[in-house]
Amino acid sequence: MRGLVWTKDEGAEYAEVNLASELTAVGVAIGTDPVPYRLEYTLRTFPGYVTELLCVRAHGAGWHRALDLRRSAHGTWSCETKAEGDLEGPPPGGDMNVLNDALDCDLGLSPLTNSMPVLRHGLNNCEGRMDFVMAWVRVPHLQVTREAQRYTHLGPGSVRFESEGFSADLAFDHDGIVADYPGLAKLIGP
Repeated sequence: MRGLVWTKDEGAEYAEVNLASELTAVGVAIGTDPVPYRLEYTLRTFPGYVTELLCVRAHGAGWHRALDLRRSAHGTWSCETKAEGDLEGPPPGGDMNVLNDALDCDLGLSPLTNSMPVLRHGLNNCEGRMDFVMAWVRVPHLQVTREAQRYTHLGPGSVRFESEGFSADLAFDHDGIVADYPGLAKLIGP
């Protein structure tokens, strides 16, 4: 079990992460964009770092959102949502039918979920380029959409992340955890 802290350009994140053949994590993040929020999450994968569940709660002044996103061992996605108060933007959840070829969730503004496809395919240590479909969770609204992403090995501990015209060269620590996500977050501490 590791306690991880990322400083972010617009907040911070703390997660308690356990890595083995699967990943389990509980975390909390605070942010300011598009509105100030506090977010709590639980993440669990099947062996091979394939998403099993992501439970997220987001709170702000006068609003609350909840998402319970799950992927069955057979690849079927489901979600339950809750929305209270006034938060401008899309409601939580989305069309799960478009996600059936996705293995991973990607919690917006969290560097932790970028580790799952990299760990599964060893892209932090081995040459290669892989394309993925993600169940992308927009923060703080908790809307779930389908998103194509590409990860390319650049060198030991270095992987390029690309998605819809966006690109960032991510640095990974010895455990395969994102240590530096330029423009988003930097891991601090041991």
